[in-house]
Amino acid sequence: MYPKSEILFPHRNICTLKNLRGRKWQKLVERVATLPETHEESLAFSLLIIRLCNCLNCNLGSYKASLGCVTCAKRAVIGFKESDEALLKLFEQARREVAEFLASVPEDELLCESD
Repeated sequence: MYPKSEILFPHRNICTLKNLRGRKWQKLVERVATLPETHEESLAFSLLIIRLCNCLNCNLGSYKASLGCVTCAKRAVIGFKESDEALLKLFEQARREVAEFLASVPEDELLCESD
């Protein structure tokens, strides 16, 4: 129905969220946008946005999906009622969770087979 819609917030759209909050948020977005999508902080940022947007309950037939990930993420970040510091704490929590997960998985299981 919406062939260009994503189900989970894609890394390539991180930069679109830069000017939605204060300076600390902007610096975080700038930094993470330059990292590879497999970097721990990129994964944590995506996890943060996925949680804020409730992406796991999105489906291609929903109104939110018809808006697209960028619009949905912008609305979620702007609509976050707490302070930027609280938002950055949520990012740090997501970063710790990603780091713990990555540390718990053997490195050879994280690598993709090219065959």
